[in-house]
Amino acid sequence: MSDDEQTPSTTGGPTGGTPAGTPAGPQPEEIRFFGTTWVDHSGSYTLRRIGLAAGSLAAAVAACFVLRFAYEGLEIADVGGIVNMLVVLMFAVCSAIAFRKTWEGFGRRPTDPAREESLRSLKAIGFIGSLLAYCARCFVEAPGEKLRRAEYDTARAQYEKRRGTRTGNPAARKKPKRT
Repeated sequence: MSDDEQTPSTTGGPTGGTPAGTPAGPQPEEIRFFGTTWVDHSGSYTLRRIGLAAGSLAAAVAACFVLRFAYEGLEIADVGGIVNMLVVLMFAVCSAIAFRKTWEGFGRRPTDPAREESLRSLKAIGFIGSLLAYCARCFVEAPGEKLRRAEYDTARAQYEKRRGTRTGNPAARKKPKRT
């Protein structure tokens, strides 16, 4: 598509600048359930954090009840003590790993996406750990806010630095005299 064919919505406005009301420079990345309210903590940000902490804790408790019913089903089936112990151990270990990986995910981007993909099923089994990590993080901040704030501040600083070095008309600059 040539520049002549672009609509004003794809170029940012009728003059090709930023759309009305959108500040120039990098835009903050949205966080699920929070949007971009994490930047200035507006729009009932605190109530959302409290609600999400309570919701994820309630979901974790409900999941524990479901797992308890599954465990009782194993007892009724009389599969043996070793199988019961292995199931409990599997969910405990998977939940611990899921908690740790979810908690680490709030602080840094994954370095190896293939490894994260291979841990996906393990994190699905240990979903209670992920829910508990989400609940605990909501007490401190919006999950992932610290990471995104650091990235956003770095991007803003780089933008301001680039913006400051480009001021002025380069054609009007004096050329150094050659001797």
